[in-house]
Amino acid sequence: MNRKPSLYLVPTPVGNLEDMTLRAIRVLKEVDFILSEDTRKTGILLKHFDIHKKLVSHHQFNEHKALASILDRLKSGEVAALVSDAGTPGISDPGFLLVRACLRENLEVETLPGPTAFIPALVNSGIPCDSFLFVGFLPHKKSRQSKLKELSTLPYTLVFYESPYRLSKLIAQLIDHVGPDRQASVSRELTKMYEENVRGSLQELAEHFTGQEVKGELVLVVEGLR
Repeated sequence: MNRKPSLYLVPTPVGNLEDMTLRAIRVLKEVDFILSEDTRKTGILLKHFDIHKKLVSHHQFNEHKALASILDRLKSGEVAALVSDAGTPGISDPGFLLVRACLRENLEVETLPGPTAFIPALVNSGIPCDSFLFVGFLPHKKSRQSKLKELSTLPYTLVFYESPYRLSKLIAQLIDHVGPDRQASVSRELTKMYEENVRGSLQELAEHFTGQEVKGELVLVVEGLR
């Protein structure tokens, strides 16, 4: 007999609100409370879909501290949904710690399918996607260079998240480690009105973005070692 979930992980649109699923809307209406990375952004989403539920702040700066109180509520019989600002919780966003803690407490967790930025970026890049490694955000400190060196030898397509302010730096560093000729693709503002996908060699992408003011969330897809 299946147990009723205590925690739902609910993906939210990465841009276009039409990507919100009917199931996600239903779950958010039925749970007792919603854990939100940014309650202001989630509030806009809930208002759009006429959802009226208590929002509880849950982000990378308080997720450790808030864990015990959330677990207490779930163990008492309440049901929660976790959402991030955009996309699927746990993918470069808070979620892992809470999921692990719930499973250790024998609380059922259910994850809904839905939007994740790197999947459309990968699929429409034109770079092989039968075998890939999701890197997410690279570390900013000393381990960054060693990580890039490690990644440069892998035969898998590499998928990065990056800030628009650091895109040119990341491309330059990749050129240093893998050379200028690797094929790559930059996707930004996915599902939004000004969605853009730029494809070419790393050198061509470096030249394209030089001097540009880049805006929006970014996914960089890079060909693996052949």
